[in-house]
Amino acid sequence: MSSVLQKLISPQAGSAAEPPRNKVTVVGVGQVGMACAVSILLRDLCDELALVDVMEDRLKGEMMDLQHGSLFLKTSKITADKDYAVTANSRLVVLTAGVRQQEGESRLNLVQRNVNVFKSIVPQITKYSPNCTIIVVSNPVDVLTYVTWKLSGLPKHRVIGSGTNLDSARFRYLMAERLGIHASSFNGWVLGEHGDTSVPVWSGANVAGVNLQKLNPDIGTDADKEQWKATHKAVVDSAYEVIRLKGYTNWAIGLSVADLTESIVKNLSRVHPVSTMVKDMYGIAEEVFLSLPCILNSNGVNSVVNMTLTDDEVAQLKKSADTLWGIQKDLKDL
Repeated sequence: MSSVLQKLISPQAGSAAEPPRNKVTVVGVGQVGMACAVSILLRDLCDELALVDVMEDRLKGEMMDLQHGSLFLKTSKITADKDYAVTANSRLVVLTAGVRQQEGESRLNLVQRNVNVFKSIVPQITKYSPNCTIIVVSNPVDVLTYVTWKLSGLPKHRVIGSGTNLDSARFRYLMAERLGIHASSFNGWVLGEHGDTSVPVWSGANVAGVNLQKLNPDIGTDADKEQWKATHKAVVDSAYEVIRLKGYTNWAIGLSVADLTESIVKNLSRVHPVSTMVKDMYGIAEEVFLSLPCILNSNGVNSVVNMTLTDDEVAQLKKSADTLWGIQKDLKDL
């Protein structure tokens, strides 16, 4: 006797459907991972989404919750499993997993603990998706992007840190607020480390091509009577402030990662400040990952824009690199 399905639908194609072309995997279903997943889904950037985590109940719950919203999405398949086989054929993998810093814990110790976590994750990603591009979001993101590159064996252009894409977004928002315009109309970059030693490029800050440094030669310096430098300090402090207020940051980084995802899966060749290998650039001699303006497309980091930085900005960039190398050089088991 025929089933409802057999009565309703008459198959025409003889073979199974093709594998997904824009499959995205998110590793880690904490606040950041789920903000990334939801932002990517709402922008229709994947034809399949896979979630992975070690916490099985939380993982299944997040998967079901998203699946129940399928009517309002244009992603045909949402799956989840602690087995990395679920990630097979991913075009892009967003890595948000990792351990949090404990009170009084050194940064080196935190990174070393995350190295041990990543050793169980990264080889599984590349086993099932050898042609994928990885976006590392876990903090400290620049060092963990280096760790991911080392553990994955992938070419450097396919291992990207979310880097200062978020710092730059915060900078553009805060500067634009002060100028009374929309964030998209202020052009400004924050480069270097995602964090305390990030570098604001005051020499390039402009609105509609009008360079702010030409209007105020002291902008960004201690001599500036208008104290624009405080805006960058607010960028550095903002994550700590949000964490103090709500316990974590998630929405802005989720939106930031979705923006990077769009440039890659849609082959847009847009410029983003993301963490990439900077050895032999700006006089940096070590293998460190720092944020520079990168052209992102289906290749990952297709190329890097050579910004015209001032001597002081280059010096700050080198300081950023030295800070990161100070941690990386002591890492074990890479």
